[in-house]
Amino acid sequence: MEDLPEALVTEILKRITRTSDLNSLSLVSKQLYKIEGNQRGAIRVGSGLCTATEALTSLCARFTNLQKLEIDYSGWILEHGNQLDNKGLFVFSSHCSSLIDLTLSFCSYIDDSGLGCLAHCKKLVSLRLNSAPKITSYGLLSVAVGCTSLSALHLIDCEKIDSVEWLEYLGRDGSLEELVVKNCKGINHHDFLKFGSGWMKLQKFEFERKRGIYDCVPGDVVYDSSYDAHSMDIYDFCCESLKDLRLAHIKTWPEVGLRAVLGKCKALEKLCLEYVQALNDNDMIALSRSCSNLKSISLWLNLQRYSSDISYCETRTSFTDNSLYALALNCPMLQIVDLSFTGCAADWPSEIGFTQQGFLVLIQSCPIRVLVLNTANFFDDEGMKALSSSPYLEILELILCEAVTDAGMCFIGQTPRLSNLKLRLCHEVTDVGVSELGHARKLESLVIECCSKVSLQGARGVAKSVHYSSNFSDALMKAIGIGVY
Repeated sequence: MEDLPEALVTEILKRITRTSDLNSLSLVSKQLYKIEGNQRGAIRVGSGLCTATEALTSLCARFTNLQKLEIDYSGWILEHGNQLDNKGLFVFSSHCSSLIDLTLSFCSYIDDSGLGCLAHCKKLVSLRLNSAPKITSYGLLSVAVGCTSLSALHLIDCEKIDSVEWLEYLGRDGSLEELVVKNCKGINHHDFLKFGSGWMKLQKFEFERKRGIYDCVPGDVVYDSSYDAHSMDIYDFCCESLKDLRLAHIKTWPEVGLRAVLGKCKALEKLCLEYVQALNDNDMIALSRSCSNLKSISLWLNLQRYSSDISYCETRTSFTDNSLYALALNCPMLQIVDLSFTGCAADWPSEIGFTQQGFLVLIQSCPIRVLVLNTANFFDDEGMKALSSSPYLEILELILCEAVTDAGMCFIGQTPRLSNLKLRLCHEVTDVGVSELGHARKLESLVIECCSKVSLQGARGVAKSVHYSSNFSDALMKAIGIGVY
């Protein structure tokens, strides 16, 4: 190996993708150690990293072309030794001139002064802060001012970030294309209205409010089902470049806030709304009219109180069939639909604003390729029969769909392109229904999780790949959205 030309060795190393293999090869010879270090573009460090300045400087000297750095202290305890601190981050930021992507996870020794060192990283494009307990808004402002190439910012579980001067500065600069904020209790969704002209360039936006213990329980507030937040342009900003939008656990009443974004996203391709309070059909109608390119929609809905008449109040999920009709009419490119309903009782189907009739209008109007239904109490075997004629459906996932039985399995097995089927907590499906799927011989993959009347023996051989589990807790976690996607 020592006699091979360096260019050839470099080309060989480029074809090795596993980090463990690269680490092993670098120990074979000094030549491999040097070449592998020069070409390594990404490293991930954490517990066990020697934080002495000399050791960090040596590490940076080895990886001279480092572009992506992840520092992760998840699971760290004092017995693991010291974490990387401000001085250590200064070593990385001052020696890694090519750094474009930095992730800091559970770094409890780094504060605002350490974050300020990132001003040395003039090429830094992406910064992710995950559970950074000492970082405040001042540290973020120093990043916004110093890192002039920054285009992607992720903030997750950053408890001390509250004021939004950094957000206003980034908005005026207008360089951000991706902004993700999750579980930062000091940041409200109304704060993002201060982002101003920054919305124009933004392509991906995600905001998840830090949730409370009673978030999925209907409160005492009654929302107006006829209120139209889009009848007049309340906020003067434009987000026509936005392609990917996710809003979770936010309250859009009495102040509209980010609700106004739904009617402004002309380029939107992917929408995810998770337990957003006070939305109604007018929001979905406004969105559908402006988003003809919409390809994916995920609606996770819980029970809320609505009234359009002071004398009548109903408890149901946010949207009705009118929303489905609007999507069917205005979104001809819709391919992925994920509908999840929380807190809705099977014996009270009216708690879900959708009906099977409205749902099937959507399915039959759009080229749906992937469909996920979670606790869809309106959906039964007749729905499966209608679904079986869907010409584009490839992936179907049913979770806690109690009205789907073996008869539904007989129908769905005839779906022309269906190749992947997942059944979780579907207790009315038995080995008999699963065997019907095997007769069709179309499935590439079958997943059965905690369907009490389906046995491992009954699932075997039904598809080319079969995953079977009877673990109730795992299936339930996936059903309520923990650890899914």
